[in-house]
Amino acid sequence: MKRALFAVCWGLTALPAAAEQCRLALVLALDVSSSVDAAEDTLQRQGLVAALTAPEVRAAFFATDDPVALAVYEWSGRYNQEMVLDWVMVRGPAELLMAAETVAASQRSYNDFPTAMGYALGYGAGVLARGPDCLQQTLDMAGDGQNNEGFGPQAAYREFGFDAVTVNGLVVNAADYEAEVGLIAFYKAEVLHGPGAFMEVAQGFEDYERAMRRKLVRELSPPVLGAVARGGGPG
Repeated sequence: MKRALFAVCWGLTALPAAAEQCRLALVLALDVSSSVDAAEDTLQRQGLVAALTAPEVRAAFFATDDPVALAVYEWSGRYNQEMVLDWVMVRGPAELLMAAETVAASQRSYNDFPTAMGYALGYGAGVLARGPDCLQQTLDMAGDGQNNEGFGPQAAYREFGFDAVTVNGLVVNAADYEAEVGLIAFYKAEVLHGPGAFMEVAQGFEDYERAMRRKLVRELSPPVLGAVARGGGPG
C-alpha cells in the first residue's frame, strides 16, 4: 500500500508544469507620416512610454497569470514601415520596463511620406502572423489623418489575414474641427474591425498619453463574463 501511494505521489510530482498560455498578442502602430511633425512625434513616443509605465496599465498587464505579447511598429508610406519593438512576452515588470525603454530610445525612421493605412495594416498582419500563438490578437492603428495613398483599410481586411484580429483605433485630433469630425467618421466606418473593436480620441498629441492609457487598460483588462456575447464592433 505504501509503495502504491509513493508511486502515485511521485507520478504527480513528475508531471510537467502546465504550458504557458499567452492571452493577448497586442501590436501598436504609430503614425509617422508627413502630417506628424517632429514635436508631435516626440509627444507620441513619450506618451506611449508614459502609458506603458502608468500604474493602471501595469495592473492591467498583470491582471492574470497569463502573459501578454507586445510589439510596436511605425508606419507612413506604402513601403515605409519599421519595427520599433519586436515581439516581447511581458511576463513581469522587467519585460514591461524593457519594452518602454526600447520605445523611449527609438528614433523616427521616416518623416516625409503620406498616409498609406492599407499598407500599414498589411504590414501589421505580417507582424501578427509571425508572432506568438495567443488566445486573442489585437492591432492598434494610431493616426492623425485619413488614408491618402494606395488601397484603404477595408481592402486590407479582405486581402490579409484579419479574420481573428480585432483592430482598434487611436484618433489624434490635431487639425481643424471639420477635419477632426471627418477623421473620427473615417475610423468608425473604415478602420475599426472585429469583435469589440473600439476607438479612443486624443485631443491633439498633447493628449496622446491619456488616450493611450485609457485604450491600453481597456484592451488589457480581462473580459467580463457575458460581455463577449454582447460585443461585436464594426468590421
